[in-house]
Amino acid sequence: MSRFQYVLFDLDGTLIDSAPAILASYRQAFAATGRAPAVTIDESIVGPPLIETLHILAGTKDPQVIDELAGHFKASYDTTGYRETAAYEGVAEMLRRLAGSGRTLAIATNKRLHPTRLILDHLGWSGYFKTVYALDLFEPRLPSKAAMIARLMADHDIPEHVSVYVGDRSEDGESADANRLPFFAATWGYGSLVPEEMATHWRAFASPAALTEALLND
Repeated sequence: MSRFQYVLFDLDGTLIDSAPAILASYRQAFAATGRAPAVTIDESIVGPPLIETLHILAGTKDPQVIDELAGHFKASYDTTGYRETAAYEGVAEMLRRLAGSGRTLAIATNKRLHPTRLILDHLGWSGYFKTVYALDLFEPRLPSKAAMIARLMADHDIPEHVSVYVGDRSEDGESADANRLPFFAATWGYGSLVPEEMATHWRAFASPAALTEALLND
């Protein structure tokens, strides 16, 4: 039997293609405030937390500006925008097989908790995951993805030697390293890691099917 009994997943760019919905809501937020973004709103900005991304897009950390933009973003994304989220091909089957094999699955994402739960419900995936962690699950907000993974593992008594983290960005790999977890890179998403970004001990997978086989059989 595979040693990977606990599989922790990133969400955006790993399980779901959320870029079109997220980008549309960012554009609506800037249009609603009459502000022009300081940088181009494209797939390169998807992944970091909302406020951090707004700092980049707005070119300022002014709380009044950021709060206004965040309010418009949430009003768009949390009502109808999230419904445009699509699952990557093969991910639903991967989750079905992993859950059916008795693996324990969890989410550790930079996405806010509320839309994360909405999306999982929308896709019919909520039942696959034992728990869902986001930076804003706790007050005060968790400082980093590495801290979030550590908290998830501690709260649920998840041992590192039978666990793995799956993500699509270098931050995900570094967060796995910080918690002494193997990192499996999902290279099918928009945050795809290129070879020069990959640490030598990380493993890359070009499809959910290939990742599934590794998780079940390695």
